[in-house]
Amino acid sequence: MSHVVVAVDLFLVRLPLARPFTTSSHTKTHLDHILVRVRDRDGAVGWGECASPSDPYYCAETVGTCWHLLEDFLVPALIGRAWATPDEAARAWTKVRGNRFAKAGIDMACWDLAARARGEPLARLLGGERREILSGVSLGIEPTVDGLLAEVERHLAHGYRRIKVKIGPGRDLAYLRAVRERWPDVPLMADANSAYRLDDPAHLAALDALDELGLTMIEQPLDADDIVDHARLQRRLATAICLDESIHGADDARRAIALGSCRIVNIKVSRVGGLGEARRVHDVCVAAGIPVWCGGMHEFGIGRAANVAISSLPGFTIPGDVSGSDKAYPLDIVEPPIRAPGGAIAVPWDRPGIGHEPDEARIRAHCLRHVALG
Repeated sequence: MSHVVVAVDLFLVRLPLARPFTTSSHTKTHLDHILVRVRDRDGAVGWGECASPSDPYYCAETVGTCWHLLEDFLVPALIGRAWATPDEAARAWTKVRGNRFAKAGIDMACWDLAARARGEPLARLLGGERREILSGVSLGIEPTVDGLLAEVERHLAHGYRRIKVKIGPGRDLAYLRAVRERWPDVPLMADANSAYRLDDPAHLAALDALDELGLTMIEQPLDADDIVDHARLQRRLATAICLDESIHGADDARRAIALGSCRIVNIKVSRVGGLGEARRVHDVCVAAGIPVWCGGMHEFGIGRAANVAISSLPGFTIPGDVSGSDKAYPLDIVEPPIRAPGGAIAVPWDRPGIGHEPDEARIRAHCLRHVALG
């Protein structure tokens, strides 16, 4: 089946968060994401989501740079080009270096279009197997230890299977130790978002202390583009290091595994440039015996549904950050809403594409900017 995309819509949509979310670098109360709708000459439609941060604190990309890349480079390269598979569609923008968040939005839309045109669920087109995925939750840095304990208790009561806590220097050991003492058996991990340095004695002492808490993993403790110092740190720690920001694609995963920089990999569809590359990272890790899990960027329902689909692949053996939409947003922009009763999300095997229909009225009600291309 061949596709030729003839029209693309970009929507910049703002949704308020259910509560503020703080990491080691900043706090956010709402998110602006770009939604991408592609339409081919036969009338088939696909939706994608560019879940880039608004500010350049997690990565170099922002909503502004992604809009520029999509409008001026990626969409023009795709429109009018014939392709049979989403991987063939992605060859339209191989000359564009980096800018993976921007690429992920249009890549996801092509995968959704291809699956809908075939009448297949996206999970099947990707090669998924699971009927449900186990869901963990990511918690931001709280002002107080008691505040964090209250948040952990609330989410465990909702059935979430794993707790991830954002940390930073001075806001790490006391918080995680309190969680571990209250819940000695809960799967617990720490996410540092590159906040620590090996050459800082205080940072190294904190990481050594965290190593004694029986954590499932410590995620991205060192620089975002580093795999050498992470290998040194992994040799020092009994706790598994999980790489996030350092893994931009399958080649990065292969190099990091070869160096011993990590024992677990976080796969974010947005960070690696789309579903096709996410699947390739998965395959590299599975071949090396490295478990993976799906990280999140507080996606709206479109990106969240794509995360559910990729998480159905066999190598995703650790509960990820794909929680129910209601954990992040009072109201999402897809129907049916994505929910995680008992800490599990059903993969929509009975519906084509991402399996959750974007509500265009809601999208337009929260839209800050729109452009129609083609």
